[in-house]
Amino acid sequence: MKTKRIISAVIIIAFLLPLLMWVAWLITPKKKMVAVIVDKTVELSNAEQHSSFTWVLNNLRFTKSKTQLYNSTNDYFGFFPLKDEKFRIKGLERFSPAMLDKLSNDADLAYFTDTYGVYRNDWYKKTKSEGPAKIYGGMSEQDIEFLQLMKAKHKLILSEFNTIGSPTPENIRTEFENLFGLKWSGWIGRYFSSLDSANNELPQWLVKNYQKSNNQQWAFHHAGIVFVNTDQRVIILEEGRELKSAMPLIHANKVAQKKYSIPDETAYPYWFDVMQYDSSVNKPVAVFNLDIKEEGKEILKQNHLTSRFPAILAHQKNDYQFYYFSGNFCDNPISIATSYLKGIGVINSLFYHSENANNHHSFFWDFYRPLMAKITSDYYSSLQKH
Repeated sequence: MKTKRIISAVIIIAFLLPLLMWVAWLITPKKKMVAVIVDKTVELSNAEQHSSFTWVLNNLRFTKSKTQLYNSTNDYFGFFPLKDEKFRIKGLERFSPAMLDKLSNDADLAYFTDTYGVYRNDWYKKTKSEGPAKIYGGMSEQDIEFLQLMKAKHKLILSEFNTIGSPTPENIRTEFENLFGLKWSGWIGRYFSSLDSANNELPQWLVKNYQKSNNQQWAFHHAGIVFVNTDQRVIILEEGRELKSAMPLIHANKVAQKKYSIPDETAYPYWFDVMQYDSSVNKPVAVFNLDIKEEGKEILKQNHLTSRFPAILAHQKNDYQFYYFSGNFCDNPISIATSYLKGIGVINSLFYHSENANNHHSFFWDFYRPLMAKITSDYYSSLQKH
């Protein structure tokens, strides 16, 4: 009888807890903070490339107006997918200088989550379409002008992987680099759980580019890391050969661990870029660390690479605040519905334990959510002091 009562109580709590968490979220005061989100690579209606940031904004009750919460499918600038392979483009490219100036006045922060864009081969699944390969993508002159205004007005600027990579023109990339005191090395990389050519996640262009320079050979089967350069060079590091362990790890320094409530070590299983920086302008908050053998070190050295490189660069001074995330940090398969539950992060940590390092859910809950919650909350507090 006692056991039945305990089971009944657990069931009741399980049903009531989400309701109580929702009510607690609902009565939390709203806080207006205008965010300009730029995402040029939205191929699905769930807008996964920037929905993680929308989740954080909504969970903390940040609003775009006095009352309106953020909507991941509407509240951004970039590529908007429609039905039957149709689309709309609503980027900053349509803005005049006067409009950009007004936007930079109205906005509190900017987040460039993805500028890679959308291409015909990926977009048109049902019909054939002639024309240039790129439909839309790359950082534009208007994007740069907007960022210059945001920096001059001491606003918060966030950007991440591939913001200035392909297909951004070189002159615009240079403007961004000079504006924020960093430089792209020309290299991007990614972890793959299997380098076997049968792995569907392995891009065929990557395999072909490697084979062109290696007598059409591709003799890889285990987990590994691939580096790709703008000049088409491809480097393969395989677990058991050049790598002790293939999974890239993000290491946060002790100050960052305490400030952002992030772990000392976080597995990161997706794309990243290798950035260089001016240490008088930016400081590394966290770094990528590859568990590499001597053979791997030599290969990296030959290509002017190292096994440690920035994961997060930050400029945190009174003139402006800037973060560069050297990975697809914002691209996580997270349900926006859970953002309407206050304390979901604490509850999730009690029940969610991922043994699969490839799981983006783990990266979101353990790393991205606390990091972005701290950055946005601290910034909002600073706005209230002015």
